[in-house]
Amino acid sequence: SLHADEPPGLLVAYHLRRELAALESEHRIHGEIVLVPMANPVGSAQRLLGRALGRFELAGGENFNRNYADLSDAIFSSLRAEIDAGHTPTVSAVRAALRAASAKLPTDSELKSLRRTLLRLAIDADLVLDLHCDNEAVLHLYTATPVWPAVEPLARLLGAEVALLAEESGGEPFDEACSMLWTRLGRRYREHTGNDSPWPDACVAVTVELRGETDVCHDLAQRDARAILAWLTHRGMIDAALPEMPPLIRQPRPLEGSVPVLTPRGGVLVHRPLLGRSVLKGQCIAEVIDPLSGESTELVSAVDGLLYARESVRIVHAGMSIAKVAGLEAIRSGHLLSA
Repeated sequence: SLHADEPPGLLVAYHLRRELAALESEHRIHGEIVLVPMANPVGSAQRLLGRALGRFELAGGENFNRNYADLSDAIFSSLRAEIDAGHTPTVSAVRAALRAASAKLPTDSELKSLRRTLLRLAIDADLVLDLHCDNEAVLHLYTATPVWPAVEPLARLLGAEVALLAEESGGEPFDEACSMLWTRLGRRYREHTGNDSPWPDACVAVTVELRGETDVCHDLAQRDARAILAWLTHRGMIDAALPEMPPLIRQPRPLEGSVPVLTPRGGVLVHRPLLGRSVLKGQCIAEVIDPLSGESTELVSAVDGLLYARESVRIVHAGMSIAKVAGLEAIRSGHLLSA
């Protein structure tokens, strides 16, 4: 719950905590697993007119999951002398440099301090899971294209309806600050030496969207926690029987193919019962009723694709995004994430 008003991840973390404590007591954990049960105390403390507001920092309006530091330039500069001397820094050496660089990040505001704290917990990890949810949604994932092969088993185990992939989504979200760092370092190495990168994609980071904000119950949370533990077992971090791998529900789709549906007018939003279903280009997925004029405006999908998320409020304003459809073709560019 880096977005502090998204509760499903808090309940999943509650169940993970209990399971991991039992596994630790039985000495069945290999390595170190860091569980952050509540990632955003700043956002958790924000209230306005009795409602929790945890997506944006009220002081400056910034999204809590944007603008994380890209440390790749600083790290490469610190390693350049060793590289120029003909030595290849190991993954461990790069991680040590990451820890040192992240320790120097600014802390002159609550938000900057929070970002530094969270990044230092994750910057040297092999795996990073960032648990979120949408307004109303089916379970879906966001991850970087280079690490999809490592994430695919998690998508299978969670029963994710779709995974949305991008080289870079824009905005520097938390997961990409951890995983895309290695891609950027490799790019810098190739530009500097003319040789292929000596480093693997050493951090697999994924954002898990745990359905919608009201999908909070023990049955779902326990199921999701078990799936995450099964993935960690698959990765060799937990001593347990290897999980049976279910089929992938559908192949991943480009984040550049995820198209928002916008309403041209305000009014009462009436969704068609299509969440989690495939829709066609031009198909009506919702309508907006103007209560004064009595007019109805149909809102249609711009692409063939999966209707995977939609707005939970039912009184909307003109220009508002009311749903997201994951198409097969990349048709967007620039910043691909919502505000």
